[in-house]
Amino acid sequence: MTTTSQPVPPPPAPDAETRVSGDHHESLRLWLRLMTCTLMIERDVRARLRERFAITLPRFDLLAQLERYPQGLRMGELSRRLMVTGGNVTGLTNELVAEGLVLRRPLAGDRRAHAVRLTAKGRRAFDAMAAEHERWIVRMFSGVPAADRARLYALLGSVKSQLRSPENVERITHGDHR
Repeated sequence: MTTTSQPVPPPPAPDAETRVSGDHHESLRLWLRLMTCTLMIERDVRARLRERFAITLPRFDLLAQLERYPQGLRMGELSRRLMVTGGNVTGLTNELVAEGLVLRRPLAGDRRAHAVRLTAKGRRAFDAMAAEHERWIVRMFSGVPAADRARLYALLGSVKSQLRSPENVERITHGDHR
């Protein structure tokens, strides 16, 4: 009896987190776990924003910043808060101005500087997006028990504080890799 062997498909390529082994430093494994979770959530949110609202995550993020500051923000401040170049903010702002979602005005006394703020249409659009975005995030984390979410939030707060500490900045600056 002869059997013909079926080709065996290659296993899926491992993500960055699963490629590291016990030989790697626990800090690297932790960082990769955080990145993997972040990328998984971000990928889902990007797809949902595109499908539901025909908007990109960077544009949503810019609207979110403006929603927090009804008086508006300078373009440079938007760039800093979004952690992108001024050119990126200008491009995003141009698109949102064309759609009537934001308004850009020159600042009095500085003809090179502009402030950007949401229009009434932009506020309504963002409010609808933000409400749905919140529901998506709540559903994504709904399988994690409330106590675990609270504990993880506190632990990540501790990590954030430690990363911002002057001692850590000094250690990173001077190459001390403890």
